[in-house]
Amino acid sequence: MPPEDTSPEIAPVRPGERLDWSRLEAWLRPRLADALPGVEGPLEVLQFPNGSANLTYLLRVGAHELVLRRPPMGQIAPGAHDMKREYQVLSRLWRRFDRAPRAYLFCGDPAVLGADFFVMERRRGEVVRAVIPASMRAHRDVGRRIGFALVDAMAELHGLEPAACGLGDLGRPEGFVERQVNGWARRWELAKFDDSPAAMDALHRRLVRSIPPMSRVSIVHNDLKLDNCQFDPANPDRVASIFDWDMTTLGDPLIDVGTLLNYWPDPADPEHAQRASNPGLSRMGLPARAEITARYAALTGVDVSATRWWEAFALWKTVVVVQQLHRRWVRGESTDPRMARIADRIPSLIAAADAVLDEAGT
Repeated sequence: MPPEDTSPEIAPVRPGERLDWSRLEAWLRPRLADALPGVEGPLEVLQFPNGSANLTYLLRVGAHELVLRRPPMGQIAPGAHDMKREYQVLSRLWRRFDRAPRAYLFCGDPAVLGADFFVMERRRGEVVRAVIPASMRAHRDVGRRIGFALVDAMAELHGLEPAACGLGDLGRPEGFVERQVNGWARRWELAKFDDSPAAMDALHRRLVRSIPPMSRVSIVHNDLKLDNCQFDPANPDRVASIFDWDMTTLGDPLIDVGTLLNYWPDPADPEHAQRASNPGLSRMGLPARAEITARYAALTGVDVSATRWWEAFALWKTVVVVQQLHRRWVRGESTDPRMARIADRIPSLIAAADAVLDEAGT
């Protein structure tokens, strides 16, 4: 039998991530009465411990369950962990895209919990991380099916008309690619240490020299990966829910394809350039990266010739995120023990990005 994923979906709140629950309750009660009449009872708070950055809590109010999202503790990069943006997206998108949970309430007063936060519905289902969950293993070719299901969900999202979803004002598509590159370069400057690899700066220069034109404009999630999805265990062919919408904007949909490929293992990957955040992904029977790209192209009709650039960009961006997470640990702003060694991945991610650009001839 495959090993079990022993990471709990819900756990007591980590000591360094406890908030002022009495202030939360005083803020929440009167607003909850308007948003969800009839939801009453004592408040219990637990934590979803498997995320890497934003803090996500389970609120049990009597028999009803809600989810609260807040940025991580400590210094935040400009524009990062945007709870107001995530609330804007999820308070509107659910009407047109049922994979998006519905957001109910937003708080922009830092006196309540120290930062912006919002409250949304709780969805139930299986999140695939280190192994295929036991509830899904009886399905034939389940790894390939969940991989293709994620591509299908991505293609559906990219086919939505932003204005019809109430999100026509979500971003400025003009200059999208350049802003992405420049913005993440600034984040790297803020996150790096004196001994951080110079190869990151060389990789940045390669990306700048080969910036592709926009393919088209769509709603983009900006952090699509398998463990940001949830499945009904009875149906591996359809993603039931997608989470972590705080970087959603209007831009080139190939950024989502590149991001997904950046997280995706492939049998052809050399040992020194492994990229999956969890080694278990390579043992699930997922489709190869070329199959992911081909399916997306067939579903959308989009020209995917620039996908390799976006894949390399995503690998470079992931190095920045990993460095941010590790720096937060070093400064004592995170109590998540996984962040102590997360920067060990950086050399292999840089090597993978360089290899992708080499293959693309850029």
